Amino acid sequence: MSARLLKFLKLAAIILGLFVAFILVAAFVTDTDYSVERSVIIDKPVPVIFEHIRYLKNQDEFSVWGTMDPNIQQEYRGTDGTVGAVSAWEGNEDVGKGEQEIVRIVENRRIDFELRFIEPFEGVADAYFITDSMSVDDTRVTWGFESSMPRPMNLMLLFVNMEELIGSDLEKGLNKLKDTLEES
Repeated sequence: MSARLLKFLKLAAIILGLFVAFILVAAFVTDTDYSVERSVIIDKPVPVIFEHIRYLKNQDEFSVWGTMDPNIQQEYRGTDGTVGAVSAWEGNEDVGKGEQEIVRIVENRRIDFELRFIEPFEGVADAYFITDSMSVDDTRVTWGFESSMPRPMNLMLLFVNMEELIGSDLEKGLNKLKDTLEES
């Protein structure tokens, strides 16, 4: 090998090493957790809204993700609207494959879910609905989503605004819920 080629290879190895070191350092200083939350005021009392949102089948009617694939396959296990009920889905590449389980219910106050994503990527997230009475007939409904990305995948959080990406879907779903409930 010529001296010139060796010098080039040595420089390339140093640059590559610095790049890998930069990526590793960035992955460890970048947060792995993210959360998104949106709210809407609905002109209905808490018990009416809570009775609607507690059911996984009803959530499929206002969730944006459920409408992304008209041929989505849904399966329900357990007693819908109770802890342990599961909604499983399998759809196109926009929807993927996964399931949602009700893990906690505080009557007329809060419902917690565990989301288990299987395809196109594996992951677990927590989601929730919170209902707050604003007046006798007005309720604030909050829909939230919390998750984390393992290192070095968490570097995507530097480039992808999860607040905007997921938040816009939550807003659309909440507005559809509002329209549905206020029309009934």
